[in-house]
Amino acid sequence: MLDDMAPPTSTDVHQAVSVREAIYNAIASAISGVARPADAQIDLLNTLARGPLPTLTLTATGTTRSEGTCANVANLLARDAIDLIGSADLAKVKECSNPDCTRLFVDHSRGFSRRWCGMAECGNRAKAADYRRRKKLRIATPL
Repeated sequence: MLDDMAPPTSTDVHQAVSVREAIYNAIASAISGVARPADAQIDLLNTLARGPLPTLTLTATGTTRSEGTCANVANLLARDAIDLIGSADLAKVKECSNPDCTRLFVDHSRGFSRRWCGMAECGNRAKAADYRRRKKLRIATPL
């Protein structure tokens, strides 16, 4: 998310995990309409969303650069999560169909038929496993 950033400290990593969990719980709660994230997680997201964001710079060559700290990225993620929860895109949030994956994603596909968080991660694995299963079934079933 940043073109230039100092290596994260152990505190940065701990905060990133806390932010990830708070975002997941807030979005999953908003989707289900049943559960509610912990007050501490809501407070964390609201506090971070008010913080400074990464700095965007337009260069003389017309390209852009994004610079900042791990805290700036956490602030941006919290703000984006809150924005998603308050937007029409919340209805397009799905959970990956891979039972070993816990990722949520926004389905912008034409028929709202996307099943996996990403083809490179879960989609290709699922399709390859399905192909191997069908091939094994064909070999095991005599004509």
